[in-house]
Order: sequence, then structure tokens, then C-alpha cells
Amino acid sequence: MTPTLAQLRYLVAVADCRSITGAAAAVFVAQSALSRAVQAMERDLGVELLARRGRGVDLTPEGARVVRLARTVLDAVEAIDDIGTPHCGDTRAVLTLVTTPTLALDLASDLVPAFTRRHPGVDVRLQQYDSRETIVQELTQGRAELALVDLPVDKELTTHYMQEREVVLISPAGSALPDPMSFRLLDGLPMVLPTPGTGRRTELEAMFSCLGVRPVPTLEVDERLAWVTGVTDGRGSLIWYRDVVQRAFGSRAEIRSFTPPLLRPVGIAHARRPLSRAARAFIAHARHDAPVREPAR
Repeated sequence: MTPTLAQLRYLVAVADCRSITGAAAAVFVAQSALSRAVQAMERDLGVELLARRGRGVDLTPEGARVVRLARTVLDAVEAIDDIGTPHCGDTRAVLTLVTTPTLALDLASDLVPAFTRRHPGVDVRLQQYDSRETIVQELTQGRAELALVDLPVDKELTTHYMQEREVVLISPAGSALPDPMSFRLLDGLPMVLPTPGTGRRTELEAMFSCLGVRPVPTLEVDERLAWVTGVTDGRGSLIWYRDVVQRAFGSRAEIRSFTPPLLRPVGIAHARRPLSRAARAFIAHARHDAPVREPAR
């Protein structure tokens, strides 16, 4: 029996999300319905498509082959649909992305240029916001379709994991601190921090509380350039992503890992509504085609 288009979409979603739960959220169906559809396809084809592993799933060799063919079929169906779409004037699709200034470096330097080379018909518009709360509002109110964010985010959003990135301590030159550094040494450490009440500051304070430490704020500011000058001027240390720090500071500051390493997942988020073709293509590019940064040690 030939698989239905819905079954093919469900299987591709499982391949992208590597979990039944994530796939069900991505295609807006109940988890039980998606599982039954994939199991029915396995029965009809007489092969196992998925190998279950804990909470996730992997594709079997047969499953990987079916997914490759399914992507071709679904792309062809979308191309046929596009023939009947009226075109008025500008035929370029518009995709609005939102993110923080820190993660915007990834979008501006890596993800967006590579994506637009592969999809020249998509006009990508990048908007930056300091507040994660504002980013969530932009998504839920429909002013943006996708966001590149630190995970986890609001449970009302659908997320697609990309990679983990290392969070490190950046200190003025000559700081007498070990490398790697124990979290307990943050207690009483002079630090450059975001302003109180912001989302980023709230997250850091929650982490400090969990660790039982109380750093001493010596500079409270939200501008990234002020963070850099605050550290290089000797005002205090800063917690930030290693790859961003290396670009921002060069050799002007000391970079230390934490022990154990502090890793933060990063991914794509969107509201629980059907996505445009451009948005789906960008998620596939970000998850599977873009170069992966391995966490530095």
C-alpha cells in the first residue's frame, strides 16, 4: 500500500526532530496519531523505519532511504502547489527572524548568508531584541516566524534543537583564577552583569542562587560593547559564550572554562501554527546543513 502524504510528512518530521514528541509538535498532531501513522506505514511496507532509543528515535537504513525519497516527493508536491499560487509583482518570499544581539552574530555571519545562497528567492529579515520575553511576543503575535534562541523557552512554542555551546568566564588580564574554574569561586567575584529585571539578568541570578554564590556587581549594563570595555578596563568578569568571546575580546582578556563545563543548548523556536515553506527550509538548513560549532574545552 502506497504511503499517504501525511505519513511521509510525519516520518520526515520524526527524522528532523529525532523524537516522536518533537515531531508531533512540529506537524501539529497528537503524538498517538503520529505514532499510529508511522507504525501503519511500517506494516504496509514490511520494514522497520525507526529504531527506538530511550526517549528518542533513530532512522534504520530503510527508514533513511524512505525519508530521502519522501523529501523528494514532498518538495515536488510543494512545487506543484506553487504553480497555482498567484504572483503579483515581487515574487520573493519574506522570512522574518528574531534573536538576541549575541546570537545574531551566528545568523549574520553564518546561517543567513549560507541559506540565502541556497534559497535566493527568500528575503530574510533579521531583527534583534535584548529581551527573550520580547522575542516570544514577536513569535506568538505573528510579527516574526522564527527565532534563534537559548533553550528552553516558553512551553507554548515549538523548538528544534541545533547544538550545545560552551558558556565561559571572561576576566581582566592578570586575574588570579584557576582554569578550569569551580563555580564556588564566583562567590564575591566582581562581575559585569546585565541590568536588574532583564531576562538575561534573571537567568543569571537563578543560576547563582542554585549554585549558592553571590557575585558582586561592579557594572550593570545591557549594551554588549559596554560588557567588553567593562572587562578590558578591569571592572569585573563576565559570563558569555566562548565563540562570541573569542571574536569580541581576542587576546585582551582571559577566558576560563567552568568545571564541570557549562553548556547551553541553542535552537530554533516558532509559534504552534503552520509554517511557510521558507521557514521550513530554514529550519532544515539550520539543523542539518549549517556547520556545527563543537563546544570548546
